Amino acid sequence: MKKTYYLEGLLGLLSLLGFVGLFTEERMFLAFFAFACNFQYFFIPADEMMTAYMNRSAARAFYGDMFLTGGVALGGILAGLPAGRALLYGILAGWAAAVVVQSVSVAFYRFRESWGAQ
Repeated sequence: MKKTYYLEGLLGLLSLLGFVGLFTEERMFLAFFAFACNFQYFFIPADEMMTAYMNRSAARAFYGDMFLTGGVALGGILAGLPAGRALLYGILAGWAAAVVVQSVSVAFYRFRESWGAQ
């Protein structure tokens, strides 16, 4: 059970890509610093409720990723973009949506659990 938390915590290493934005002119890499909050999962005690929340959040993120990837790719093709470029935009939009959905969903479940405990 704790292994899942370690994997989630290791996502914090993606925050190191933020340094690319500091040392180059590509400021969009600064957004990767948002992954630093995942280091907290190394210190969260493992329980069944949190594991269920993380699984639900991951499932929502996966489905959101798939639907948005397909929708954006199809929309790009219908708008006249080349198929490769439309797929690229779809994959980028899907990945960004998956990160946001998973993060917001886990945060919501954790806040809701802490509100119920008080």
